[in-house]
Amino acid sequence: MTGTLYGVGLGPGATDLLTLRAARLIESATVIAYPTLAGGDSFARSIAADLIPATAREIIMDVPMSTERGPAQAAYDNGAVEIAAALDAGEDVICLCEGDPLFYGSFMYIHARLKERYTVEIVPGVTSVTACAARAALPLAARNERLTILPGPLPEDALTDEISRADSVVIMKVGRHLAKIRRVLETLGLQNQAVYIERASLPKEVCLPLAQAPEKAPYFSMILLTKGADPWL
Repeated sequence: MTGTLYGVGLGPGATDLLTLRAARLIESATVIAYPTLAGGDSFARSIAADLIPATAREIIMDVPMSTERGPAQAAYDNGAVEIAAALDAGEDVICLCEGDPLFYGSFMYIHARLKERYTVEIVPGVTSVTACAARAALPLAARNERLTILPGPLPEDALTDEISRADSVVIMKVGRHLAKIRRVLETLGLQNQAVYIERASLPKEVCLPLAQAPEKAPYFSMILLTKGADPWL
């Protein structure tokens, strides 16, 4: 009998935003897998650190920091081989994923490689979108309004087009694209309706109007924008 692969969403960062199901699986794990970034510490592991048994074997997938897809794909290839070996030995594997496993989540790359051969169960997690909206106390969509989620690396003209047609907008992966995003919102006359949030739910969290945002943003930052009136009025 082969083991089961669990893709476990960890939420945006605060340990108490883990679901009960996620916590139970991590506490009983014999094999834990998680990504690290370019040889650094693992943010995913840090969220679950207090729950990981001391006896658990850890599979580390070191994902290079590169705009080229090849090195990262190789890291997930290698991780999938190690995870498959554990599953073939009858061990369940808990694969940790920041946020939600299937919403811009790293687990989807492991899932794509192993879903045809093994039983996979996915535990959803609180997304950064909902965490940021909660922190800003900003309703994102009501009734028939459209919510558009955009990655910051999109070209300037694509961002302009998408934002101009949307009711509410979430811009993720802001990071080094902050200046470009600001230009787009200023061109559309929307800069005063945008909220900037970084490191939602963590001790160094920042939440303030975009006009007051710093010049540089970390990778874990987001911009929320609503065009309509408050839906509760």
